[in-house]
Amino acid sequence: MSAVFLLPLILILGYAAGSIRVGGISLGASGVLLAALVLGHFGMELPSVIRELGLVCFTAAVGMISGPEFLSHLKKSALGFLLTGALIAAAGGLLCGAAIASGVPTGLAVGLMTGALTSTPGLAMAAELSGDILPTAGYGVAYPFGVVGVVLFVQLMPKLLPIRPAAGGPAAGPSRRKSGGLVIDPHGVFSLALTACLGFLLGKLAVPLPGGGGLSLGTAGGPLVAGLLLGGLRHIGPLHVECPRATLNVVRELGLALFLAGAGLQAGGGFLEILRTYGIGLFLWGAAMTLLPMAAGLLAALRLFRMDPLSALSTVCGGMTSTPALGALIQAAGTDDVASGYAAAYPAALLSVALAVQLLARVG
Repeated sequence: MSAVFLLPLILILGYAAGSIRVGGISLGASGVLLAALVLGHFGMELPSVIRELGLVCFTAAVGMISGPEFLSHLKKSALGFLLTGALIAAAGGLLCGAAIASGVPTGLAVGLMTGALTSTPGLAMAAELSGDILPTAGYGVAYPFGVVGVVLFVQLMPKLLPIRPAAGGPAAGPSRRKSGGLVIDPHGVFSLALTACLGFLLGKLAVPLPGGGGLSLGTAGGPLVAGLLLGGLRHIGPLHVECPRATLNVVRELGLALFLAGAGLQAGGGFLEILRTYGIGLFLWGAAMTLLPMAAGLLAALRLFRMDPLSALSTVCGGMTSTPALGALIQAAGTDDVASGYAAAYPAALLSVALAVQLLARVG
């Protein structure tokens, strides 16, 4: 099926499904993920560039919106953000070890962990270390619930915790610029493109790890960090890099939808076949590796590090390296400022998952 037809079809079905409310909870844009999972099961595909472009647009836009508040949020709870992200990954690693002890093959269990924590870099490392298809199979089993589970978690928690959603964040409108500076594009396309390019390059920088390989922010983390920095700076010398809020809102929503469509199609293919081959117990292990680390991370953020509920949930999204959950939290909270905790916890979670994969692959 032509991508020109398939992509808008997924968006139509996904947004229709996402508008359905059950108990006051709806999937919103994440309904696109469910529609894509179903169509992916029937072998439909989109070019991977659509998913990657959507991810870059979404994270860059979120970063630019949240940039002005990023530094102040980070200074207040930097250690809590980092340690919570590491704790979530460590909890997933402990459950993975328990699965291995129960008889699940090591490669399959490690794949389950990376899928449950939605860590594609972790999967790549696991596949390289194992040299077989088991990590990929485990990832395929756990990833769909890993994505949907975190989305539902961050939508449900604001109804149970003492949170007052914002009325809509900072007012949309033209950005305030200092007089006398250079404005190349008043619509903000130049600034978004600059953020995307710098973020892509930043995401490629790798920190060497013991035993070989390297860790990088990747396509999700790089543009987000670049957006936070440029959004906070607002100008580089005489060059203004602000973008109107209205433009950022549209790019953020469209980017999220494109990413969910591509990721859902990719994960949907062969999902049921993997469950038939290895049994429903794998799905239950994967679900546990999603739910229990989230609960542990949220409890630590609230009780141990004394974060406010929105910051705690944002940190959980970062600890789970879940971009769709961040999108759902932004919608539920009514403000993009929640990206600060995500951006701080994300690198710590990436590193912790990578270390857990190496440790489990060696001792398993």
